Amino acid sequence: MKRREFIARAGAGSVALASLPLGAVESGKAPSSKAQGGHQHETVSGPLATATVSFGTWAAGPPLDRFPNIGAPEKPNGHLLVPFETTIKAGGTVNFVIAGFHHILVYDDGTEPEDINASLTVPVTQPPGPPLINDPTNRIYRGLDPSLFPQDRVELVQFTEAGTYLVVCGVLPHFVDKMWGWVKVNP
Repeated sequence: MKRREFIARAGAGSVALASLPLGAVESGKAPSSKAQGGHQHETVSGPLATATVSFGTWAAGPPLDRFPNIGAPEKPNGHLLVPFETTIKAGGTVNFVIAGFHHILVYDDGTEPEDINASLTVPVTQPPGPPLINDPTNRIYRGLDPSLFPQDRVELVQFTEAGTYLVVCGVLPHFVDKMWGWVKVNP
């Protein structure tokens, strides 16, 4: 984007802000999502606004040397979510801190691990690698293909509705190894 295009677009944003009802600006409340092109901009605060879940782990013993920025296929990676169950409030977020070759799948309220059809798979984009679960039934979030990104990364997911959501690792052998947990979202 050229500088003048940036300034023109920034100016359009200023015009949009100036056209907001004065009460919305003075109250400090964000306008409705519909007014902002479908994006959610309501503030969420307090102790249940966000949580962090470790999605896989690297053990410190026996000694593990991943320098310089390499995976450790000869060392076992923990296939678990810590904590196993986390609680936030509606509109809040979960920071999934991924350690290792893992694939986040989130299934809607009421879905149980035995509801997942693990026979529905897709190959990773960059072989070699195990297949990834591709069961779309009740799936509300599918994370990045782990074959295309660093093993250690963060994916941030917002949960807008109350319920109890199943979060699984979509790497087939990890799912079979019972790598899943729960996000409980309070109203």
